[in-house]
Amino acid sequence: MLVAGHGEFGIAHQVIEICAAASGGARITRVVLEIGKLSAVLPDAVRFCFDAATEGTPAEGAELEIIEVPGLVRCEDCGREMTRDRPLGHCACGGSSFESLAGDELRIKAMDVNVNSKE
Repeated sequence: MLVAGHGEFGIAHQVIEICAAASGGARITRVVLEIGKLSAVLPDAVRFCFDAATEGTPAEGAELEIIEVPGLVRCEDCGREMTRDRPLGHCACGGSSFESLAGDELRIKAMDVNVNSKE
């Protein structure tokens, strides 16, 4: 069984609050999140928490779509760019210090609302 931390429930709750405010009270039917591989946010944990976070809100029953964004880093020693699933590791040059270029985002990409219904 997947057990989510308070962080992912808080994230799911905050996403719902933002979407509910933006929907003007209209029923939210779908939320699309971008979660970067380097963000330290667990997509499965957010999925697990989402339904509970939507209870009693305009997003209750909404579909959650998560787009996982690959990590892209640049080695600070040699400048080589590479994809990463986690922020730690070594470059082929031996360097271990990286600049994050992509994959640390947590963003609401889109939401669908039913404008003919209000909560």
